Amino acid sequence: MTDDIVAALKTVYDPEIPADIYELGLIYRVEIDDDRQVTIDMTLTAPGCPVAGEMPGWVENAVSAVPGVQGVKVNMVFDPPWDQSRMSDEARVALDMW
Repeated sequence: MTDDIVAALKTVYDPEIPADIYELGLIYRVEIDDDRQVTIDMTLTAPGCPVAGEMPGWVENAVSAVPGVQGVKVNMVFDPPWDQSRMSDEARVALDMW
């Protein structure tokens, strides 16, 4: 189920950046409990992100569609603050940040 959740997270994009939120390093924690309730801690590239109010809903909708998931809770966190070191190599290539 974890791989399916990661795949779902990779369908969510920050509209201002051509890379998905998982590869950008915006997902800090994914926890699946025994009842298949999923808790996700995520952040934004900047606290003032224009889609800050919408993105948790996008994440919840994407992960809720994964077979077997019974519920999703998304927590927005800002500690530790996001920085570019959290990005995957895939995101760095997409953003030409070598």
